[in-house]
Amino acid sequence: MADPRQHPPKSNSWEDLSGRELGDFQLLRRLGRGAMAEVYLAEQRQLKRRVAVKILKPELAHDTTYLERFRREAQAAASLVHANIVQIYEVGHRDGFHYIAQEYVQGQNLAEWLNRNGPPNLPQALSIIRQAAAALAKAGELGVVHRDIKLENIMVTSAGEVKVADFGLARVTRPGEATDLTQVGITMGTPLYMSPEQVEGRALDPRSDLYSLGVTCYHLLAGGPPFRGETALSVAVQHLKTMPEPLENVRPDLPPALCRIVHRLLAKNPNDRYQSGGELLGELRHVYLAHVADDWPDVSADWSGLEKDSSADAAVQLTAELDGLMKTAAAQRRTSRRTGRLVAAIVAGLLLGGLAAWLATNRRPLLAEAQSAVTSISRQRTALQQYLDASRIGTEEAWRAVIEYFPEKDRYTYPAKQQLARLYLQQGDYDRAWAIFEEFANLQAPGQQPLRAFGLAGQYGVLTLQGKDRQAASVLNQLWPMRRFLVDRQMQQLLQYALKKNRDKLGTGPADQWEQWLAQEFQEEE
Repeated sequence: MADPRQHPPKSNSWEDLSGRELGDFQLLRRLGRGAMAEVYLAEQRQLKRRVAVKILKPELAHDTTYLERFRREAQAAASLVHANIVQIYEVGHRDGFHYIAQEYVQGQNLAEWLNRNGPPNLPQALSIIRQAAAALAKAGELGVVHRDIKLENIMVTSAGEVKVADFGLARVTRPGEATDLTQVGITMGTPLYMSPEQVEGRALDPRSDLYSLGVTCYHLLAGGPPFRGETALSVAVQHLKTMPEPLENVRPDLPPALCRIVHRLLAKNPNDRYQSGGELLGELRHVYLAHVADDWPDVSADWSGLEKDSSADAAVQLTAELDGLMKTAAAQRRTSRRTGRLVAAIVAGLLLGGLAAWLATNRRPLLAEAQSAVTSISRQRTALQQYLDASRIGTEEAWRAVIEYFPEKDRYTYPAKQQLARLYLQQGDYDRAWAIFEEFANLQAPGQQPLRAFGLAGQYGVLTLQGKDRQAASVLNQLWPMRRFLVDRQMQQLLQYALKKNRDKLGTGPADQWEQWLAQEFQEEE
């Protein structure tokens, strides 16, 4: 066993390690470099999953005090299991390199998102802030302080989920313990976002992270930080003494209540801030109910379950069986997702790749059928509001209204079409379900792979249900190299169902291969 005090070789310690093996991890390519570590995309071979491996800089690896603190605190942070926190899988040492293996998040950080999109509107802002607050609420419950909350450490996935990163360098607070910002191994944070008590080296608790979240929210909503200066010291002094410009002056379109929330987070005295992430979530809920929608879901919504009539007819019985399967998948998803995600994020997260599709440059074709009248569905002011309206009503007409009223808004029309495809499957209307699956299966633009995988999986399910085995096998062959993009749980359940129906005709080898992959996917979800 390697000596944990061993230092990485100086000759190659900061070179690109792509292609190297590090224990169970095959480093594929470098994702980025920071002041403390390099991050690599890696394959964890035993579990056959993609992870991000963060390797510490050599100069930090030479300090045994730092390494012990790093190991202890990273292991404590690994206990933070939450949908809005990047999960730490392993903290280890191999071949002279000290590393953290963690969840690989495909997406962009909030700084990149802000540069690309500009300050968010109200529903987007509440979606982001709520999910970040939920992460800090969980950390606060366990006494873990992140100490470096900022735009760059908050990720937005391609499915619209928010995940707080870099908890691996957090610390567990102890009553009365002061923080020495000059001590080796203590993250100093970023001056633009540091709390007053962090600047002064005083004891930190979860309220310090809430201050940094307030700075992050101000930056996100205003398009710039509340304090600027030519040096880090000048910025730090402003955190101690200066009040930021009222956010409502910069964003008069935002509700005053949201601006008050941000400024309360920025209170100089920790006692004047929210005392927990849970308290903050309660205030955000009031803003959402007053200005966005009249419901604040406690769990991820089930957008697909509608009761259907049954029949003794064999085809209808098969459809009813499939309907029950899909409802079971939806119920599993409800219990596995974290309480309290914002509706805008749920819309993107559950419906697979709405944001990725929106970012794609190619235009999508219309449904291969005549558009139906939606005169009984009121047109809403925005596509998001139309989608929320459809999610509450849950009918075919409501989903089609999203497509017909806002045909240019791919980020909402694609998920609406996916809902229609599920609805048609449950109704046994395979022709109309096929039209949507075919549209998605033909998408080729970058960023549309999840939608294409959704379409191919749907095609295979429909062809199997119709007994068209040869065509189904051809579609399944196209889906295999794209299987990693099939992250939609209901489509995975549909695929599993169809494979069981078609197992004899498919052959033992391919069937076993697919079953092994699906079993791994379901195990990772649990």
